[in-house]
Amino acid sequence: MIFKNIRSLREDHDKTQQELADYLNVKQTTYSKYELGKINIPIEVFIKLADYYHVSVDYLLGRTTRKK
Repeated sequence: MIFKNIRSLREDHDKTQQELADYLNVKQTTYSKYELGKINIPIEVFIKLADYYHVSVDYLLGRTTRKK
């Protein structure tokens, strides 16, 4: 599953995949695979990304359009 909101948030905040990968303690290639839906994103990563961007996990998952 591709999570468009994760990529959009990264781009809206002018962050690179490498910067987010460093924050999450994963390789850049792993982060890229998260965005492309090639590998499953662990729940811990969803939580860290939601905290980083100050949005809900449901927003990251595309279950709502409300960020909070």
